[in-house]
Amino acid sequence: MDIPVFVSVPRPHTSKQHAFIVKITEYLESRGLESRTLGVTDYDTRNPLTAVRRMLIESNGLLSIAFRRVHVTSATLRAGADFEQQQATPLSPFWLTSPWCHIETAMAFQMGLPILILREHGVIPDGILEKGVTGLYLPEFNLDDPGSFDVDRSREARQLLSEWEGYVRHVVRTKGLPPQLYY
Repeated sequence: MDIPVFVSVPRPHTSKQHAFIVKITEYLESRGLESRTLGVTDYDTRNPLTAVRRMLIESNGLLSIAFRRVHVTSATLRAGADFEQQQATPLSPFWLTSPWCHIETAMAFQMGLPILILREHGVIPDGILEKGVTGLYLPEFNLDDPGSFDVDRSREARQLLSEWEGYVRHVVRTKGLPPQLYY
């Protein structure tokens, strides 16, 4: 019986993004992990947050893939700043991902599920994507570099996925145990 894991990923809009999802999904399946994504493998007529929560309860970990979604060519951080030492700062062009990557990951964190977040090169490391926010390493992958986080070529990719898988399998082993007493 495969172990269900929640895969939080925006709908791909490039063939490289689609191929990346297929490769990751195939890798997970080869390891006995069942990828579940709302709107792809599972559908729910309830409000989205209730559907996400239900799927997270049924899952044993979360893999979030923060694909490029919105390209921002011009932006200013703290525009109109006039307080203390704050200054307006122009930002280089960058990408945003889907807000659902932030929401679903934060929900999984609150439930204590093992999380692995993969961020596409160029996506601004903001919110849940900032290093250290979840206490986990946040690898960045570049779809224009064939060796970047490729489970067939990258030792780093296999090692990170294997470590996350170990945490997922620990959840499976301990999920049904009664709470421990503190004495």
